[in-house]
Amino acid sequence: MTRFALTIEYDGRPFMGWQRQSHGPSVQQAIEDTLLAITGAPAQVHAAGRTDAGVHATAMRAHVDIEKPITAFRLMEAINARLRPAPVAILACAAVPDDWHARFTCVKRHYRYTIITRRAPLTFERGLAWRIPAPLDTSAMADGTARLVGRHDFTTFRSAHCQADSPIRTLDRLDVVADRDRIDIFASARSFLHHQVRSMVGCLALVGQGKWSPDDMAAALDARDRSALGLNAPPDGLFFTRADYPTD
Repeated sequence: MTRFALTIEYDGRPFMGWQRQSHGPSVQQAIEDTLLAITGAPAQVHAAGRTDAGVHATAMRAHVDIEKPITAFRLMEAINARLRPAPVAILACAAVPDDWHARFTCVKRHYRYTIITRRAPLTFERGLAWRIPAPLDTSAMADGTARLVGRHDFTTFRSAHCQADSPIRTLDRLDVVADRDRIDIFASARSFLHHQVRSMVGCLALVGQGKWSPDDMAAALDARDRSALGLNAPPDGLFFTRADYPTD
C-alpha cells in the first residue's frame, strides 16, 4: 500500500462541491471513480478542504492509498487521461509517508476571491468571478479587513449548516489587492468555517459600496449572530489556492 499526495486543479461550476454527494456530481466522486477504473479497487480521496458547489481550486491538496504497484507519474497520467473531459486535473503526484494526511497534517489554508467591477457582463470569466457593476472603495474595504484579522468568534460569518465544533478561528491574512477593475481578496488561516470567506467578502463588498462602514464589520463580528451578516458572496469568485504542510 502506497500513500500518494495529489495537487488538484478544478473548475467548480459543474460540481456540487468537493465532497461526494447523493444528489449530484462532485470532484471527489470524479477522482474516486477514475481510481476504481484504474486499479480495480475502491479508494477514498481525502482533501485539505471541502469546497462548496461552484467553488474552484488551483492547488487543492489531497491524498489516497493505492494497493496496486504503480509509480506516482504513471498514476497521475492515468488519472488525467480518464478524467477527460471533466474540468479536473492532477498537477502533481508524489509518494508520501503513511502518516501524512491532506487534512489533518495541513497547517494553513489559502483562498482567493475575485471581484470584477464593470457594467458589461462577464464573458471569459463568467462563473470565475463576482461581477459588481460599479467601482468599489478598496481603501475602505482594506480598513474593514483589519477588523477581522486575528483570533475571534466568527459566528456571524459562519453558515447555519456549519458542522465545526467551535466558531473560534484565527484569521492570519485578509488582504484586498486592486488592479483596475479587478479586486482580489486573499484569506489565510489554519482552518475556516463553512462559508466564512464568502461571508467576509460579501460584507466587504458592502463596505466598498458605501452601504457599510469599516466599523460595521467590527459590529457584525462582535454580534456573534448570523442574522447580523450583511451579505454572503456568491461562490463564483472563490478559489482554494494553496495548502501548507510542515514538510513543505
